[in-house]
Amino acid sequence: MTDPARVRTAYDAVAAPYADATVGEPAHPLDRAVLTAFAARVGGPVLDVGCGPGHVTARLHDLGLAIAGLDLSPGMVAEARRRHPGPVFSVGSMSDLPAGLGGLVSWYSTVHTPDDELPGVLAGFAAALVPGGRLLVGFSVGDVPFRLDAAYGREVGLDFLRRRPDDVVALLTEVGLRVEVRVERPADPDERAPHAFLVAARPHGAGEERLG
Repeated sequence: MTDPARVRTAYDAVAAPYADATVGEPAHPLDRAVLTAFAARVGGPVLDVGCGPGHVTARLHDLGLAIAGLDLSPGMVAEARRRHPGPVFSVGSMSDLPAGLGGLVSWYSTVHTPDDELPGVLAGFAAALVPGGRLLVGFSVGDVPFRLDAAYGREVGLDFLRRRPDDVVALLTEVGLRVEVRVERPADPDERAPHAFLVAARPHGAGEERLG
């Protein structure tokens, strides 16, 4: 990951205005449909890693999931707790996840993860899932990182990585997950890049009981 201390500091600095900007998000109907479909196929407990101010966590909670949020930034977690009293939000790293999860959400949370570290992160996601558990990954599509020096009047100095869906599908397959859903959409006029969403399941082993 880009220096975690830098990421934490940057997101702490913009936590309040970023949280204000996410009110009503995700706004795109296809993004909301992906979340609704994921909620219909996954059982708890579910963890939203890199949850930011908790808007996606809260939407999935409202859809009936037993979901908690996890983020590296204490500032973001404070905003999530203040704005969304339903789910439990904690400060922590997506590289240190609890086991036994029925579902895992990574909604643009790997944008600061270098390509050479991504396989290890995805392997950790897979290991955290129970057999039959599902992972939802959302990310921006492209080849060239986007550099953001400032946001909301504050210095951030972060690179946002973009990836090709075929590459992410291949990585998920390599860590033992089976991709069930693949959704792509072009960028809206006010967006910088196209988007992709993948849902992948951890297969059941031979003789394991299937719950869904």
